[in-house]
Amino acid sequence: MKFIHTADWHLGKLVHGVYMTEDQRFLLDQFLDLVEKEQPDAVVIAGDLFDRSVPPTDAIDLLNEILFKINVELKIPIIAISGNHDSPERLSFGSSWYRHSKFFLSGKLSNLFHPIQLEGVNFYLVPYAEPGMVRSILHDDTIHTHHDAMKAIVGKIEEQLNPNEPNVLVGHAFVTGGKTSDSERILSVGGSGSVDADIFDPFSYVALGHLHSPDAIKHNKIKYAGSLLKYSFSEVKQKKSVSIIEIEQNGEFHQRLHSFTPKQDMREIEGYLEEILDPSFYHKQAVDDYLKITLLDDGALLDPIYKLRQIYPNVLHLERKINLVDTKQKQAFNIIKEAKKTDLELFELFYKEMTTADFSADKRTVMMNVLENVLKEGEKK
Repeated sequence: MKFIHTADWHLGKLVHGVYMTEDQRFLLDQFLDLVEKEQPDAVVIAGDLFDRSVPPTDAIDLLNEILFKINVELKIPIIAISGNHDSPERLSFGSSWYRHSKFFLSGKLSNLFHPIQLEGVNFYLVPYAEPGMVRSILHDDTIHTHHDAMKAIVGKIEEQLNPNEPNVLVGHAFVTGGKTSDSERILSVGGSGSVDADIFDPFSYVALGHLHSPDAIKHNKIKYAGSLLKYSFSEVKQKKSVSIIEIEQNGEFHQRLHSFTPKQDMREIEGYLEEILDPSFYHKQAVDDYLKITLLDDGALLDPIYKLRQIYPNVLHLERKINLVDTKQKQAFNIIKEAKKTDLELFELFYKEMTTADFSADKRTVMMNVLENVLKEGEKK
């Protein structure tokens, strides 16, 4: 049997204030070409189809369009689960009749772990769920961490699993030792979000989503598909791909990776402003790529971002090397000072983390007024 393993599409993703939907469409068109060429027995999507629980309309339309072409027009079965970015309720809508066209979508975790059987392979679908939810569903008060939850789920699956047949688990989890990037949302604080690899020993192949690099973990049968696109500058060196898996009846499998060409790559450039603006330099560059530029200049610069965007319209992040050096020198001081941040500073950090957008002066003024009003109300009480 042959299936294509993909994950972490994150449709509707906002990166440094830029919606990536058209970039995602560009890659998904290539994905459709691959599916049509390979004619797999199934397409497996291991979670995070959307980037948020309430995605933009154009992201919903794009997902509907792609899944319709795969499942209805190409008549290829789809096996999919929800990830930690998805809304289980949103993805579960219509799942009761999807199965008539061999579209197996599991948004919500249940206490029934019957496999989807395709071409002699058993697929066990484990959508993302918080440990508290798993504890409630399985009526097991010993479940407190993601490791506990996955161990309990696999234990339930093993009660009916036939070890003499190829068994594939489709899940969305952080396996201990996996390499993370800045664009992944942590599952839990500390180490309670990780799952040990040996939990998955009963399976022939483990198709995972969550970590964005296909090389996130080195394991003989636990595999991450990785994200379709680079979603942060910590991913610039990653080679994005999907996995084409051919699995035999004895559970042995062969893996091929297939990469796509993005509409605009995500890259980093370092150098002096004059050098980067020199035609002899930028004529050799893909100037429309999404860029993080680090300037090496020491002195004052007059509006460098404006000058750079005349040549490189998609500069998403600009920083100075000297500022990075200063930051490292003051790191110890900042760690101590972190606990003494004002409410406004803490909100600014939260805002930038959640939106990836700049916290402008107008936004700062509005928030200052809100905080002042809250303090006044507190003093009255």
